[in-house]
Amino acid sequence: MNPAQLSTTIVDALASLVEQGDLVLADGVPAEVTVERPRDKSHGDYATNVALKLAKQAGTNPRALADQLAARLRAADGIAAVDVAGPGFINVTVAAGAQGRVAADVVAAGSAYGASDLFAGEKVNLEFVSANPTGPLHIGGVRWAAVGDALGRILTMTGAEVTREYYFNDHGAQIDRFSRSLLARALGEPAPEDGYGGDYIGEIAAAVVAQRPEALTLPREEANEVFRAVGVEMMFAEIKKSLHDFGVDFDVYFHEDELHKSGAVDKAVQRLTELGNTYEKDGALWLATERFGDDKDRVIIKSDGQGAYLSGDLAYYLDKRSRGFDRCFIMLGADHHGYVTRLMAMCEAFGDEPHVNLEVLIGQMVNLLRDGEPLRMSKRAGTVITIDDLVEAIGVDAARYALARYSSDSAIDLDLELWARRSNDNPVFTVQYAHARVSSLLRNAADLGVVAQSHPELLTHEKEGVLLRSLADFPRVVASAADLRAPHRVARYLEELAGTYHRFYDSCRVLPMGDEETGDLHRARLLLVDATRVVLANGLGLLGVSAPERM
Repeated sequence: MNPAQLSTTIVDALASLVEQGDLVLADGVPAEVTVERPRDKSHGDYATNVALKLAKQAGTNPRALADQLAARLRAADGIAAVDVAGPGFINVTVAAGAQGRVAADVVAAGSAYGASDLFAGEKVNLEFVSANPTGPLHIGGVRWAAVGDALGRILTMTGAEVTREYYFNDHGAQIDRFSRSLLARALGEPAPEDGYGGDYIGEIAAAVVAQRPEALTLPREEANEVFRAVGVEMMFAEIKKSLHDFGVDFDVYFHEDELHKSGAVDKAVQRLTELGNTYEKDGALWLATERFGDDKDRVIIKSDGQGAYLSGDLAYYLDKRSRGFDRCFIMLGADHHGYVTRLMAMCEAFGDEPHVNLEVLIGQMVNLLRDGEPLRMSKRAGTVITIDDLVEAIGVDAARYALARYSSDSAIDLDLELWARRSNDNPVFTVQYAHARVSSLLRNAADLGVVAQSHPELLTHEKEGVLLRSLADFPRVVASAADLRAPHRVARYLEELAGTYHRFYDSCRVLPMGDEETGDLHRARLLLVDATRVVLANGLGLLGVSAPERM
């Protein structure tokens, strides 16, 4: 019995009490109740505070409601004991047979184990990375690549229809600075004062000249346009390749320049004007964002008729909503924290619900360390550590796991020496080694002709129970990671599961020794091992990390 099944059992018990007239709930029977694993093992397998939550609408005190519900639960299938504690907490001990069935359920579900319908029917636009194509992808963007892709996988597993989108910033001053830097390098001139440096500028400039040698004979403005068009495309192709090699691909690459060429900005301005949320002042057109919680109103069309920076955001958001997305997630770096309020005001100005139709996730800084000292310089980019630098140092799996392992709203220090080690102090090695160890045991079982079978009533050892409860918890962890936009919860769960499995294996012999005859307990434990393999593989898959069978 897993937490979801116990929740259903409790809901059924509440419904039965209501139907028989023994309980009145003013707001009706809840669709589900919260079930958690208690910290103290002596409190049973699971606990719920449902009596404390429902007592007021039931017109009784929590303890009395808990006693009433506990009596009904004790008669339910699969429950061994129910105790009421404190002001009305209900502690439940699951019968061994009911708990043991978790292993068979996991193996039967396979790659689908952990899935739910939490976001079923919702179309989600997940925009992440979106780095300017003016240089290689730096470590801040790499964090969003790992976290964003993992979040997309988790949302998909909880029923959402996810579209991964990269906002291609090919419009504005930064692109102009990039193209001028390329042209200057090709001409052997010093970089512009506000331009870009690094070896990659010379590499891209040389590639542009090789493809378009006539560019150097053109008037400067025309040459600059060639370097802009060809150079940006080359730089972006390099970024896309680095991301692909990192296991991250996008469904949509949206070009900012198209917003300004297609009339999307005018369409957004017209919509906001029709809603009565714009006004003219000092020859410019303003969006009345202050009425929606911003600290001041914002210019959207400047007095010279050009769109202000916010105009592109307005057009892009409306375009996403017009494409049918229910939820639009944007992942931004810590330096954009002050921008969140105006984006939410923009969302509300369109008549949408902030933090529902539009949600902004902020990612904090990543600091790379080697021998305790911070790394600040890239061999190629010259100023920042890039995605390729990180992958070269510790590999794709370790990089993805390390970046997704921490809450994105906290800064992290990554010790490259630690993450490159093949030892138990390296979290990704610990989890992958557990999967490899499980896979090895399953191969040995196949060689011995031992076949896994379900005998749930035999899995009564304490360490078996702990492992079964951990496996049963996986769907809740995935749902929580989706609901809180927190892939790191999956990583931390996997580390706990790996430790739980090792403790089980050390205490419970799975395969027969020597001339020992294979018994049903061996077969039942082998099924439990296979269930562990499924969950480890599924969890690593949600993080975009491989599950090796040999290490």
